[in-house]
Amino acid sequence: QPQIALHLDFIESELGKHEWFAGGELTAADVAMSFPLEVAAGRAGLDRRRPKCMAFLDRVRARPAYAAALAKGGPFEVLK
Repeated sequence: QPQIALHLDFIESELGKHEWFAGGELTAADVAMSFPLEVAAGRAGLDRRRPKCMAFLDRVRARPAYAAALAKGGPFEVLK
């Protein structure tokens, strides 16, 4: 758990610099990072105490492509 907290703190800090991981616009880096953060939210204690990480997930989840992927592939559940 200490290593997870360390990594989440680093991610929180990086998301404090820009809206997305690589700057002001969505890139493949954000798509790649969305799944580990979804897993962290489901299994590793990521919550509203890291508001930039959660805001990132909110932005990703609000995208039409995210909704389309869930419509096509079905919802996913991160098991605890």
